[in-house]
Amino acid sequence: MTAAQRNITWCGAIATAVLASWSQPASAQSGLEACGNIHVEAQAACEVVPPSVECESMCTPVKVRAACSGRLAVACDAGCDELPSVDCSAKCVADCSGECKVDPGKFDCAVACQADCSGRCDAGCAASADKAGCMASCEGSCSASCDSHCDVELPEVDCDAKCEAGCEGSCQVDANLDCQVDCQAEGRVDCEAELTGGCKVDCEHEDGALFCDGQYVDHGDNLEQCLDALQNLDVQVEAHGEASGSVSSNCSVAQPGTRNASFGLGLAGAMLALVLRRRRRQ
Repeated sequence: MTAAQRNITWCGAIATAVLASWSQPASAQSGLEACGNIHVEAQAACEVVPPSVECESMCTPVKVRAACSGRLAVACDAGCDELPSVDCSAKCVADCSGECKVDPGKFDCAVACQADCSGRCDAGCAASADKAGCMASCEGSCSASCDSHCDVELPEVDCDAKCEAGCEGSCQVDANLDCQVDCQAEGRVDCEAELTGGCKVDCEHEDGALFCDGQYVDHGDNLEQCLDALQNLDVQVEAHGEASGSVSSNCSVAQPGTRNASFGLGLAGAMLALVLRRRRRQ
């Protein structure tokens, strides 16, 4: 297979995956567990990096820290079972309900939970000697907890139900922050070593590896489901880089060569440009 043909194959595969995820309605079951519970901010910048040396060079312990925190938060959850305080839940629900009632139909439980939880992370980690590590542990816990508590069939216009679910997830992280930080610290070295290797494996796979805000996303061979979950957060995903050592590709520029090769790459690029550069939420 020539370099141009590999580019066409890769661009077509990514376009197919994104189109498939975009055409399917988002559901409570397609949450961020499909992305390894990684913490992803709304409107984050995500990219699919094709198989290449460049991709492998991005697989470092620093780049997998968020993915490890998402994974470790779930593993540590069973041992960190302190219940959230009544004060935390009551204040959160009151603040949340006011926001939800502006437009209940468009209010997203998981997004609201993540926002509230992230604010608690800032406050809870302010005095930590390792603030970056504390924030990573806390935000990973937010993703896992918010996704879990909001992964139910909530009434579309019932703000009380949505806010109670989201606030329980957020306040549970607040109550168990110290426990989660200590527990995750014990497993971080082994996790980072394992996921660094997993990242490199993805970089050898035909789909490439997914990164959000520079952090590796452990989608566990569920790229379509992960992209579907990112849709809920209004995240934009781009595909770019080198699909081989000699031919540069951003899936939007046809390579010189035969007419069929140029047409195939141009078509894949047109599809990808149309899909990936639009807001993922209608």
